[in-house]
Amino acid sequence: MRLRHIEVFNAVMQTGSVSAAARLINVTQPAVSRTLQHAELQLGFALFQRARGRLTPTNEALALFPHIEKLFEQLDEVQRLAANLRHGQAADRLTVLTVFALSRDVLPRAVAGFREKYPQVQVHVQALHTPQVVSALLLQEADVGFVISSVRQAALEHETLAEVDMQCILPKGLLPPSRVKARGMELADLADVPLVALDGKDPLGIRINQACREHGVGLSPVVTVQTYHAALSMAEYGLGAAIVDGCTAAAADLAKVHVVPLLPHITVGVNALHLAQRPGSVLARAMTQEMRKALRETVG
Repeated sequence: MRLRHIEVFNAVMQTGSVSAAARLINVTQPAVSRTLQHAELQLGFALFQRARGRLTPTNEALALFPHIEKLFEQLDEVQRLAANLRHGQAADRLTVLTVFALSRDVLPRAVAGFREKYPQVQVHVQALHTPQVVSALLLQEADVGFVISSVRQAALEHETLAEVDMQCILPKGLLPPSRVKARGMELADLADVPLVALDGKDPLGIRINQACREHGVGLSPVVTVQTYHAALSMAEYGLGAAIVDGCTAAAADLAKVHVVPLLPHITVGVNALHLAQRPGSVLARAMTQEMRKALRETVG
């Protein structure tokens, strides 16, 4: 199929008639009919059954259409990019979603690197919880999302950018120096320590609760929070120990807290998400690469 065939086929599939398709792509009705006939001759099978002024797609057309839609999205992106390049820029806006844990240090580094390469692009950032990031991406409200932990959603593709270990944040003075183990704190070491806990519905909170069950350890939460940085802030204020991801721990005030590994190691992935049916744009891929670089600089 040629590009003109694809354009007309897509228009007819969307509108259901030759006349409506002609209006949609701003050509005459005879031009649409001729192009469809030429496409069918070239393909060797009918694309539509004609009855009472309506066109009903054949099984072959229905099989082709998802691939045509995907191709059309890519063509639209190429056209937008070409138009913007004519004006000396790659695009004018990029919408990025992130979980709060990545918004304090990692994402600002990535945005700074991105802006060096694309100074004319406006970056719109929203910090959300993981379910909200997933929902917004499914609604096509953003170009790319960054989360910690895996997401099971068939409509989204994910790319792992880094693996980070969970860390234990201990307020200075909370424990005698002899109990602060620089090599790492085991879950059992925290059994009698006041804890700032993550919400049990949070992906990392679920991982921690699962590890506690596996090792037969009961923790003692005194405060429960919904974000990793809230847990860090509470620990820095001396309210209790906290277990957070390595990205959040990298932002800790070492004058106020000890940061030591959690044992046994609990590793979580930092992932980039985008719609599976919507290939990542040039800008989204560029931001993803900057996030990968920022993660290397932050957590190694």
